[in-house]
Amino acid sequence: MAPSDGWRKSSRSGSQGNNCVEARKSAGYFQIRDSKLGDDSPIFDMTPAGFQALMKAAKR
Repeated sequence: MAPSDGWRKSSRSGSQGNNCVEARKSAGYFQIRDSKLGDDSPIFDMTPAGFQALMKAAKR
């Protein structure tokens, strides 16, 4: 994974850094993927409102 590809991992990721999802903003929407799978992970596109709702639900 190149540093310029925009993927960001949660600061709460496991000690080895592979126990969460990664997200990036792309062309007006958000993409998420499984950090354990990296470049082999399916990528899910979400609207900004959908991504915000996901983040809100994850904080509970």
